[in-house]
Amino acid sequence: MQIKFEQLQSHLTKSLAPVYFLTGDEPLLQQEAADAIRAAARKAGYEEREIFHVDNSFDWNELMQEACSMSLFSQLKILDLRIPSGKPGKAGTSALKEYCENIPQDNLLIIQCGKLDGNAKKSAWVKALDAVGIVVYLWPVDRQRLPGWIDNRMRSRNITAPREAIQIIADRVEGNLLAAAQEVEKLVLLYGEGSVTVEQVNNSVADSARFDVFGLVDAALQGNVTRVERMMFGLETEGVEAILVLWALAREIRTIVQVATDMQNGKPIGAALDAARVWSNRKQIVGNAVRKHPPKKWSEILQKCSDIDLTIKGQSDGKAWHKLHELGVAMAGVSI
Repeated sequence: MQIKFEQLQSHLTKSLAPVYFLTGDEPLLQQEAADAIRAAARKAGYEEREIFHVDNSFDWNELMQEACSMSLFSQLKILDLRIPSGKPGKAGTSALKEYCENIPQDNLLIIQCGKLDGNAKKSAWVKALDAVGIVVYLWPVDRQRLPGWIDNRMRSRNITAPREAIQIIADRVEGNLLAAAQEVEKLVLLYGEGSVTVEQVNNSVADSARFDVFGLVDAALQGNVTRVERMMFGLETEGVEAILVLWALAREIRTIVQVATDMQNGKPIGAALDAARVWSNRKQIVGNAVRKHPPKKWSEILQKCSDIDLTIKGQSDGKAWHKLHELGVAMAGVSI
C-alpha cells in the first residue's frame, strides 16, 4: 500500500507493517521516515537491528539467513536494507519476492533506496513489496510548497516567523531540504523558542559556516580550483561528515549528467535545465559547468562518487577526504 510521507506518522501510531519501502532522492525525508519507523518499532519491542548495504558484490543469502535466524538478545528484529542504486538485480529481485511470499515472523524489514525510474516502479519486486507492506515515495518539495514546508518545520520546533523571513530561508536553500532544516535548527539554537524577526533570520543566514558545503559545490561548478581546495580543507578541519560533502557533490553531478545527456540527444540547454528542475538563479552556473566536460566525462566523474561512498563505509581502499578533494577538483575542470 502506498502512503505519503505526511501520512507516515499517523500510520505508525496505529500499527506496524512487516515491510516498509522508502524510495526517492530527498535524503532528509528518507532519513526522517526511517527514523520514525525505527522509533515506532523500538516502542513495539524491536530491540535488535541488522544493517545491509547492497552493492555489486552483495550476497542476498545474507539477508535471508539473518531473517530466518533466531536472535540471542531479542525476539523482535529490524532488518535495515539499503539499496542506493534502486536496482537489486536478478538475485535481489528473487530474494525480495521470496521474502514477501514467506515473511519471517518477528522481523520488520525497512528498505531504503534511491529514486526509481518508471520501469522500476512497475517491476515485480516493487509490486511484491507494495502487496505486503507500506511504500513511501519521497517526492521533492517544489518551489511553491517550500515556504509552507519551512513554516511547518519551524512550528514543529516551536518557533514562528513572518512570511518574508520564511521566504529568505527558501531563497537561501534553493530547494535543499537538508539545508532548510539546518537553518531552522540554527534559529532555535540562536534565539530559542517563540517568534523570530526578519532581521534575526537575515543575521542567521548571513552567519552561515565559513566553509559551508553548498559554497563548495558552487566553487567547483565555477571552476575555482583554489577555493575548492581551501574549502575542502576547511570542511575536513571543522569535522564535517564526509558523507554530507559527498551527498552534496553527487547530487549536483547527477543533475549535470542529466542535463548533458539531454543536450547530447538534441534538447536545447534551456529545456534540459527545466527538465532537471534547476532553479532559475542557478541555471547559468549549472549550464556553464555542463560545458566543462563532455557527457561521458561527467558520467565518469559520477562513477567516482560510488567509489568514495564505499571508501567512507570502509569497503574500498584509500582516504575518503583525499578522494573528495580529487572529485571537487575534477568538477572544477581539472584532471588529476
